[in-house]
Amino acid sequence: MGTGYWPSSWPAEDGGPLRQQTCDGAFAGLVGGTPSVVSRDAHGATMVVRRDAGEVYLTGHSVGGDSGEQTSWVERIDPNTLEVLNRCEGLSGGPAWPGGFAAHANGSLVVVFGRNIHRLNIDLEVELSAELPRNRPYNSFIVLPDGHIVTKDFGGRLPGANESFVAENCEVLVLTPTTFEIVARVELPEPSIARLSADGDTIYVVGDHSLFRVEWNGTSLELDTTFTPRYRTIEGQTYGWDAVIALGAAWFLDNGGGSENYVGTFRGQGISPAPLHLVRVDLATGEVSLTEICGLPNGMVANPPLIDERRMIAVGFDSANGVLAAFDIDSDGATSPRWSVEQNHGSHMILDPVSGYFLSAHHDNERWMEQFVVRDIVSGAEAVRLDSGSPLQSVVFPAVGESRTVFACSFSTVSALSW
Repeated sequence: MGTGYWPSSWPAEDGGPLRQQTCDGAFAGLVGGTPSVVSRDAHGATMVVRRDAGEVYLTGHSVGGDSGEQTSWVERIDPNTLEVLNRCEGLSGGPAWPGGFAAHANGSLVVVFGRNIHRLNIDLEVELSAELPRNRPYNSFIVLPDGHIVTKDFGGRLPGANESFVAENCEVLVLTPTTFEIVARVELPEPSIARLSADGDTIYVVGDHSLFRVEWNGTSLELDTTFTPRYRTIEGQTYGWDAVIALGAAWFLDNGGGSENYVGTFRGQGISPAPLHLVRVDLATGEVSLTEICGLPNGMVANPPLIDERRMIAVGFDSANGVLAAFDIDSDGATSPRWSVEQNHGSHMILDPVSGYFLSAHHDNERWMEQFVVRDIVSGAEAVRLDSGSPLQSVVFPAVGESRTVFACSFSTVSALSW
């Protein structure tokens, strides 16, 4: 993942800027183990990151009040009990959309939420803060190999937005990690709702109709105007989410329209007449291919698929229709159905490429209880299913811990599955 991140098993959301959501050995010993779950309330929790052994940090944001002026918080938590060991709260934010968090290679913790960015030391003391230029949420960031921080404003409809909302084009910024000075910027030709992805110094941005590529040369950004593949080509199709960079392609899911209407679950909240697709964009040719997840209308997601490069399998989902499905990937990138199950999955995932097990989730809409669900990516067979303790469906980020532990967050709860 380059040298921009702290060398831990999970220094940032999705494990790093490729967004492959993988960690070798993440589920070692799961089969034959005795899984158990601990959880506690954590209102507004978004994601966990790890630094050194025993150093587990949780971030989230305030809930309620004026949605245009929310703040963020960071906790150091006990990796076993989830007890709060230290907490920093009231970090300046702004318009609310889940932000980002990472352990930087310089040893600090970086938080982006609302229109503000903060650098904290490992004792959760604020070392540096800065306000970002637009009065919109900046939905997370990536760290380049040289340590520069890249962020982007959120170009979608926020909860409660009126019908007169018009999306505006977004801007990619590069900031120095030492001063948060903006050293480069480029405006995109479209709005963008998805989070940034990167492969080295090459940044990928899913716009609301097209995929864009932006290059960092160490001093400036350049938008690749020769690479603008358009994925949104079907009537009733809506925008795409975060891209996974794998197997020479960018992979993401479309039909994000309606995700701002989250009601504690995404089930039944889709608004897109066209079926939801797994989108593949070839990074060499720009060729776009679309694979239907289940063929049903009114599908919706807010998160990325999972790509197993070793087994050539993709896993996608439709949160509004409650379908989780896997597809075989041919050598030319073509896909074919492998397995499909009914499951109310909404969050990011985690894959152990060694064992082939992956973490997903299921929200029981009758009991209002989220569950950890671990499956075999080859067969789809279920290995573990345990209540997470969260009444809300997670639509955010799990993380790999240490000593046979994975963490999950929802906007109400932080949980740990161990074995």
